[in-house]
Amino acid sequence: MGKGTGSFGKRRNKTHTLCVRCGRRSFHLQKSRCSACAYPAARVRKYNWSVKAIRRKTTGTGRMRYLRNVPRRFKTNFREGKCLFIYCMHEFYQYVLAE
Repeated sequence: MGKGTGSFGKRRNKTHTLCVRCGRRSFHLQKSRCSACAYPAARVRKYNWSVKAIRRKTTGTGRMRYLRNVPRRFKTNFREGKCLFIYCMHEFYQYVLAE
């Protein structure tokens, strides 16, 4: 039997299912390995021969729930809490009085 019309009727078993880590339909059921991100390996699969694929998956393509707040927190030296507003106003008044 060739690869043509006749063989397509026999293709009814799923080899891949959804991956827990990357969400793609690349997790091989018998190998227990994701072909897209190499789960359950600790390191995410990445090769330099596919620069575009790296660009699609890199930092900044998702929500960045933690990382997008870091520049703002850096400006106040990573201080948190209520007294932060008072500290900012104190700096503002010093700046105004200096002029």
